[in-house]
Amino acid sequence: MHGVNRFIATGLLAVASAMSADPPKATDEQSMKRMVEALRIMETYSAEPIDTEPAFYAGAIPGLLRHLDPHSVFFDPGQYDQLKQMETSTRKGFGTVVSILPGRVMILQTLPNTPSTKAGLMPGDEILAVNNYRLDRLEGEQIIELLNQSKQKPARLVVRHPGNAKIAELTLVPEEMQSSSVERAFLLKPGIGYIRVASFEEKTAAQVRESITKLGGYDLKGLVIDLRNNPGGLMTAAIQISSYFLKSGQAVLSVHGRNVPEKIERVPADNKPYEFPVAIIVNGKTASASEIVSGALQDHDRATIVGEPSFGKGLVQSVFPLSEGTGLALTTALYYIPSGRSIQKAFKASDFALGDTAAHPNERTDFKTDSGRPVPGGGGIVPDIPAFPLEMDRFRNVMEATGSFTEYAAEFLRGRKIDTGFELTPEILDQFRAWLSERQIQPSLLEWSRNSEYLNTRLLCEIYNLGLGVEKGDEIEARIDPPIQRALQSILK
Repeated sequence: MHGVNRFIATGLLAVASAMSADPPKATDEQSMKRMVEALRIMETYSAEPIDTEPAFYAGAIPGLLRHLDPHSVFFDPGQYDQLKQMETSTRKGFGTVVSILPGRVMILQTLPNTPSTKAGLMPGDEILAVNNYRLDRLEGEQIIELLNQSKQKPARLVVRHPGNAKIAELTLVPEEMQSSSVERAFLLKPGIGYIRVASFEEKTAAQVRESITKLGGYDLKGLVIDLRNNPGGLMTAAIQISSYFLKSGQAVLSVHGRNVPEKIERVPADNKPYEFPVAIIVNGKTASASEIVSGALQDHDRATIVGEPSFGKGLVQSVFPLSEGTGLALTTALYYIPSGRSIQKAFKASDFALGDTAAHPNERTDFKTDSGRPVPGGGGIVPDIPAFPLEMDRFRNVMEATGSFTEYAAEFLRGRKIDTGFELTPEILDQFRAWLSERQIQPSLLEWSRNSEYLNTRLLCEIYNLGLGVEKGDEIEARIDPPIQRALQSILK
């Protein structure tokens, strides 16, 4: 027994000594031989039996990938099977649009002929519990996770209808949902369109074209494209959407990789682009394909970029099937936009288990647009016009956290219908202030007057959400959305 311990200790010291001596770089064959020798010793002398599957799946292979980048990952058989199912499965849901607050979920809209409508859910209802989990004990992110999980199988809801003290218990069975990548499309001003694109999927380019056509097509005087929180998706969709606004032959992106042939994607020769002014809104969650669209139009001086610096993800990921039902997602190349910039941000040491080992491609800093205007490198898209979300003070945080706008809107609409064009009167705002006071929300006169535009717009927005649908509510909320208003100003100037 003592001899075995001494043997193992000697072996470990030898390995440590070899590592500290900075040995010459080993060939792949030598490295594999060392790993097999180490495994043989562990199998022979370890105090506990060695399970080689997790040793490789959770240890050796992920350890190799950590030296590359945080996005290259190994899939064990179960994970790889899930990946393949995700690629082929359709989205399921209940057909509801909700407002999520800490501890509260309010129904804003139920879509026709969906499980939510069939179960009797209505705008203004409050969900108190999901599958025996009380929502008043959960934070916003926990609620989102719970709601996402509930879409996978029948869900039991505890619901309170407005004006009814009795609690209802409902069971909803999720169904396949057809949703458009273009979440919103409306006019901000006569002739100035707005579209919000949530992701880049197979039908996104056609949906964008259809939305622009409905708003006015080639006769539009300007268009705001909102790509905030858009994580990307299919690069083919990004290329096609970019071509809607660029001239024939202009480059959209190029691909460079160590073992990948260089490829440049250009606008088709027979392209007929829109010529009206364009502004694109981005933020820190704008990534990948949405950054390609933003960067290509910025580099060609075709669009004004408004908002906050984007995420900075420009990697080409390839998935390789391996033996034993496993797989490997590997970064094989980088995307570059027309000025030569890579949108990929440099990886930080914290992104790696063993330090910062990946080089950053943007060593140059002298990037310019077609007109010669300097644009920064370093990853991501830096806006031409900075714009940030609506500022929140103590009073506004209280109003949002308590769900006061939605709750009052539900009471206001009880037995009342509204049409587009409905606006709040001073009398309604006075009634709202009295209602707040009854609930111990008592802003000072200065707070009330200073927030008059915010109060009017947010309450009107929630009334439209519940009375006319969230699409109409978003049109109202755009009035006080700083990035949207800055984008609009850039087109009107």
